Amino acid sequence: MFQSFFPNPKWFFISLVIWASICIGFWYGLGDQLGTWLGFELPLEDAEPVLGLGHFISADFIWFYLYFFITLTLFGLVWIWLSPHEWQMWSIFGTALILFSTYFSVQVSVAINTWRRPFFDNIQAAFSEQGSVTAEELYDLIIIFGEIAFLAVIVFVLTRFFVSHYIFRWRMAMNEFYASKWTQLRQVEGAAQRVQEDTMRFAGIMEGLGVSLVDAFMTLVAFLPVLWSLSQYVTELPIIGSIASPLFYAAIFWSIFGTMLMAVVGIKLPGLEFKNQRVEAAYRKELVYGEDHEDRALPLTLSELFGNVRKNYFRLYFHYMYFNVARSFYLQADNLFAYIILIPTIVAGTITFGILQQILTAFGQVSNSFQYLINSWPTIVELISVYKRLQSFERVLHDKPQVHMDRQYQKGSDGG
Repeated sequence: MFQSFFPNPKWFFISLVIWASICIGFWYGLGDQLGTWLGFELPLEDAEPVLGLGHFISADFIWFYLYFFITLTLFGLVWIWLSPHEWQMWSIFGTALILFSTYFSVQVSVAINTWRRPFFDNIQAAFSEQGSVTAEELYDLIIIFGEIAFLAVIVFVLTRFFVSHYIFRWRMAMNEFYASKWTQLRQVEGAAQRVQEDTMRFAGIMEGLGVSLVDAFMTLVAFLPVLWSLSQYVTELPIIGSIASPLFYAAIFWSIFGTMLMAVVGIKLPGLEFKNQRVEAAYRKELVYGEDHEDRALPLTLSELFGNVRKNYFRLYFHYMYFNVARSFYLQADNLFAYIILIPTIVAGTITFGILQQILTAFGQVSNSFQYLINSWPTIVELISVYKRLQSFERVLHDKPQVHMDRQYQKGSDGG
């Protein structure tokens, strides 16, 4: 799955995480000093944010583009030198391009969040005092929003187009790898299905899930500093009282709580999804044999195999039922959580309507990023089941025994 597309996958991803952590830490620790030393006129911390498209061509953004390009190019060139790979241009530099475009998309959200304060503050002022805000001022702000939104659409469409090609190249790499090992793999039950259908499903799931994961991570990188900065307007939390950076810690606590809750209530789902694929494969295999052999696919055998399918589906429905109950209750509570923690600040009247909108948006972005597992759990479960099937498929290449679950359903497919 991975070695067909990435050079030495284990160490590639470990080194990618380490290198990314170092680069991010250096950026937030010494990035401004280095940028100033190189001649970039970076804005002061208390400077007014730039509205509109100018946000993306300011000095600090140009410096970031250069920093990103240099660090990712160094990482890619080192891996090309250490471990040349047929698909390295797609797997290394294609991944880098997806990371950059995703980060840029997140910055579009940051630009829109910056726009919210003057727009909603003007609306509040217009409601409070007649004639204090002109129609032209509001029209100008709406035009600025339109410019940002237009840029967001272009970036989104181009990113999805590239990601679709990137994922299909990954599927091509898997297909070529499995085809080259076909003499060994053809003996595995359902080998044709795994090469065709499972690689297709794996690629399809990764197209959505992988981009969502990168987007969640990039959103955290972009919005955590924003939420930390906005915490200065919130003086206390309900029950807890005054603490430093209350919004920041409240978002982390709430998101970790939800993630742990979903992990506990959904712990059985990956195994059941994997079993579901096994019993479906056993039933389908018997039907295929029945097309060519009169002594196969007899009513009694089909009834037993379909009984296994029914039993597993009913178990799956039951476990998804209480998982969906917990997930739905949490997501409904999540809609109110930010308002609840802001009630003391709202009552005290220490923030404007524009700042409130900024806080709610930033809190929601950070909270949703931390809740990646919650929002994507059903898809993650499906990916795990496909991964297990392909993993057991690849064990044949390394002469490794099948895992217990796979052996159990191998017997079931034989009618045992």
